[in-house]
Amino acid sequence: MKKDIIIIGGGVVGCAVARLLSRYEADIALLEGASDVAEGASKANSGIVHAGFDAKPGTLKAKLNVEGARMYPALCAEVDAPYGQPGAMVLAFTEEERGTIRTLYEQGVANGVEGLRVIEREEVLSLEPNVNPGVVCALLAPTSGITSPYELTCALADHAAVNGVDFLLDTFVQSVRPGSEGYLLETTRGPMEARIVINCAGVDSARLHNQLCPEKPLTIIPRKGEYYLLDHTKPLAFSMTLFQTPTKMGKGVLVSPTVHGNLLLGPSAIDVEDGTAVETTAEALKLVADAARKTWPGESLRGVITTFAGIRAHEANGDFVIGAVEGAPGAYETVGIESPGLTSAPAIAEMLVEQIARENSLSEKAEWKPAPRREKPFYAMTLEERVAIVQKDPGYGTLVCRCEEVTEAEIRAAIRRPVGARTIDAVKRRTRAGMGRCQGGFCSPRVLEILSEELGIDPTEVTKCGGNSRLLVGTIAEAARKEDA
Repeated sequence: MKKDIIIIGGGVVGCAVARLLSRYEADIALLEGASDVAEGASKANSGIVHAGFDAKPGTLKAKLNVEGARMYPALCAEVDAPYGQPGAMVLAFTEEERGTIRTLYEQGVANGVEGLRVIEREEVLSLEPNVNPGVVCALLAPTSGITSPYELTCALADHAAVNGVDFLLDTFVQSVRPGSEGYLLETTRGPMEARIVINCAGVDSARLHNQLCPEKPLTIIPRKGEYYLLDHTKPLAFSMTLFQTPTKMGKGVLVSPTVHGNLLLGPSAIDVEDGTAVETTAEALKLVADAARKTWPGESLRGVITTFAGIRAHEANGDFVIGAVEGAPGAYETVGIESPGLTSAPAIAEMLVEQIARENSLSEKAEWKPAPRREKPFYAMTLEERVAIVQKDPGYGTLVCRCEEVTEAEIRAAIRRPVGARTIDAVKRRTRAGMGRCQGGFCSPRVLEILSEELGIDPTEVTKCGGNSRLLVGTIAEAARKEDA
């Protein structure tokens, strides 16, 4: 297969790059090793749109964090992804930590963050009464926001796809090297060629960089973060994102609302060898619970519906690496995109795509199609809206996921999207079916049936998350025949 441009990696950055490149006259493909986009760090992070006070002034992280945060409201409205701006506070519990708060304030001002204030204990508790009353002061950042990272990634992918980008899933890039007219890629789906190659491979990005630029190698240190997610059936204890003072390992354990009304606790920060090791551990989760209790003394884990882990791609030098690969004409990269990578993604894409278009004389298309719109989620509809939508499409009258109120029509629509769901987990990320308190215990069998019907495959071929993660191994009749034999 030959393409003008190949993007490696279907996380939020790769999909944001694909979306902006789809403005240009070029034959483009995005390769993703997993069974869906957003299968790496983009499905397992805090979902925070950081204001920009934490990054060191003068770094790419600082510049792109602030630029990206400012782009979020318009971007999410354009691609139909969730976004909210509840604000955030960084809490200090000692006078020594007050000094860190002052440093963060000064960094934020230097980075161009608007509206920052250092507030005292009384104001902190008036804004968030459930905060530990031992708080001394806090940095208030009203521009801090929240989004759904996986829903945003899927929306970016859909917009790129309707404008001609091919998404090749289950396509892992084993190697990339110069060819006669660009680059040769060896993949699990055979060899491919491209005039321009863009490395957005997350925890795998340093490996690809080092194949293209062995003289100046980079090192990714996989950093695992583990989280608790609480059910949304009870009123939120907090309206804002609450941080503790950061450490050298990151921004620390936070307590934050999500855009869907859950409460999130985490993450831990532990360096690991395996960038795919996303199992949770009792030890790390205990660290998260103990640390979160410092912010929230009334913490109760009785409402926990799941725990999960994500891997951050920490580059050893500490900053983002973005741009042309030295000594490899036509090769570009985004390496070390850890927090605030989600926040920075729109600005990273804009910066990189402008460079690629300029250096390769790409021409803009006469027409760039708008992002596809989706129906309002059934759970958010009024009674009148529900009656109207059921009359329009009876599939909305069949509730498949009781916890999150997801209908059959919404699941079928998720499978039919431009970059549609092909697995149980892919349906979950697009519709929330399986994200509630029973974690798919009720709805998974019906979701499996719908996937089988829509994709035209045998139910035994449906997987949870690709690969060999099949839910069914055969039929009762087949098992009975084997018994008889």
